[in-house]
Amino acid sequence: MFDHCLYFNTTALARLVDKEWARAFKPFGVTPSQGFMLRLVLKNPGMLQHEIADELTISRPTATRLLDGLQALKLIERRGTQADGRHWMVYPTDRAEALHAGINKASGEVTRRIQQQIGKENFEETVARVRSVSSALK
Repeated sequence: MFDHCLYFNTTALARLVDKEWARAFKPFGVTPSQGFMLRLVLKNPGMLQHEIADELTISRPTATRLLDGLQALKLIERRGTQADGRHWMVYPTDRAEALHAGINKASGEVTRRIQQQIGKENFEETVARVRSVSSALK
């Protein structure tokens, strides 16, 4: 019935993939959304909140809620900018830095496991096509 429905098939895939990432990030006490945000902050300390939202293609209020959660876990800290008091730079804490290698390792393991299940070429083609469709629909 839904063989040709983009919404149904991408949502079904997202639920399956989300379960994999939830298992991977559970030992670190973060959700998949928080885990990806934390990885971004660890890679780019000092990013502005709106840059984080743009990079993750999420709304600014959603980014704020995720950052609030990471801050409550003492994994990030916000610092005001000199140029504009309305903008906040986001930095990982020492606690986050201690998780960095483990989170990256867990992420790599999920990617490898999915690649093994569906084939590396299929994985890469699927990611490229999904990114292409997402870009075209923006």
